[in-house]
Amino acid sequence: MSASPSRQRIAAVRQFNRFYTRQIGLLHAGLLRSPFSLTEVRVLYELAHRDRCTAAQLAKDLGLDPGYLSRILQNFEQRRWLQRAASAVDGRQRTLRLAAKGRRAFAPLDRRSSLEVAGMLNRLSGKRQRQLVDAMRTVERLLGAEATADRAPYLLRPPQAGDLGWVVHRHGVLYAEEYGYDEHFEALVAEIVAEFVHNFDPRRERCWIAERDGEMVGSVFLVKKSKTVAQLRLLLVELPARGLGIGTRLVAECVRFARQAGYKKLILWTQSELHAARHIYRAAGFRLVGKERHRNWGRDNLVAQTWALTL
Repeated sequence: MSASPSRQRIAAVRQFNRFYTRQIGLLHAGLLRSPFSLTEVRVLYELAHRDRCTAAQLAKDLGLDPGYLSRILQNFEQRRWLQRAASAVDGRQRTLRLAAKGRRAFAPLDRRSSLEVAGMLNRLSGKRQRQLVDAMRTVERLLGAEATADRAPYLLRPPQAGDLGWVVHRHGVLYAEEYGYDEHFEALVAEIVAEFVHNFDPRRERCWIAERDGEMVGSVFLVKKSKTVAQLRLLLVELPARGLGIGTRLVAECVRFARQAGYKKLILWTQSELHAARHIYRAAGFRLVGKERHRNWGRDNLVAQTWALTL
């Protein structure tokens, strides 16, 4: 049974709303120092993170008036940011997809948003960051947000102090336990991570850490091979977190960022015995383009595979 809120509680919620809108810059003329409103940027975000959807789905999910959303979409079409196509499921419907020009327009907004949030979090210790995220989850849960099929109970974030050492350690442990790889494999991972740190290009490279209930459960890297080619490296998901779609999401983030960064191709190098990873790559659109037998990491008869995705 709900209780009638007191005037003090109402005032407290309103005070928090004023604080947070100021904190994330909603009172500025344009969100993220852009000429776009919060709603326009949010629609751009949804289009950038969905393969195809309908205007009706967007309006429902975002709680927008269909007429208002239609005007925003018309504006995007005039800028040649948006593509419409007949639905493969229902020919009477038109699906929406962000065009390459739209992705290029969204990319700096997405980076700016991440940098602003990172700047806000950097003022806090690791403990206080976790407290803040937990508090936000509590607010979301108490105000009635329900988990949906595309929202798994985990988050993706940039690496923090100590995370890259965790990546090396967990690769060494898990690949020894699951595939019998020796310490030379862990040394290879350490070399890859060190190279990433020493040559990091923030405009064209990324690392994502998957976190669940305050614990790290996965990682992936996107690194520059050439001006037009990027490489996906060090995909890892801890055993207790498998089955939540984390691996699929990590690969999808790499593909999304690679497109936004202007790469033409995304490649990766893996082993034939990594069946779950290969299934994720194939589902993401990668195709096997080469393979070679080799002996390494204390194992004989390994088969290395190269996979590629044209962006």
